[in-house]
Amino acid sequence: MDIRAITPDYAVSPQIEPSDLPAIKAAGYVTVIDNRPDGEIPSHLQADAMRAAAEALGLVFVVNPVIGGMLTMDNVAAQGAAIAASRGPVLAYCASGNRSSIVWALSQAGKRPVDELIALPARFGYQLEHLRPQIEALARSGS
Repeated sequence: MDIRAITPDYAVSPQIEPSDLPAIKAAGYVTVIDNRPDGEIPSHLQADAMRAAAEALGLVFVVNPVIGGMLTMDNVAAQGAAIAASRGPVLAYCASGNRSSIVWALSQAGKRPVDELIALPARFGYQLEHLRPQIEALARSGS
């Protein structure tokens, strides 16, 4: 498990295992967002299995699958809603953490400065500069 705190309240990670969830809870995370489509992973890591393990520990588990190269505004809205609804820190995961970083940055457009939305994930190697025009447009539209 490799938790990368983008902000004090939002972190991303490459794929996690059910056995990682107790440590995630112990680290203070209360919501886990699965940004990985089930079709990419074996059954023991798919949403239903992960949800059961997370909820058994009292964690909120949100399924928001982001298909590589096919991110939708529904994904962005769902990520933003899950973050806003969380009663504490959020951990989102996908294959590498990149999709979870992208959907976070887009969902936070207009709530944080664009430079920050690009720079914070960059500390972990997630390059979002190419999304600057889209983040700026979302910020202007208030979405």
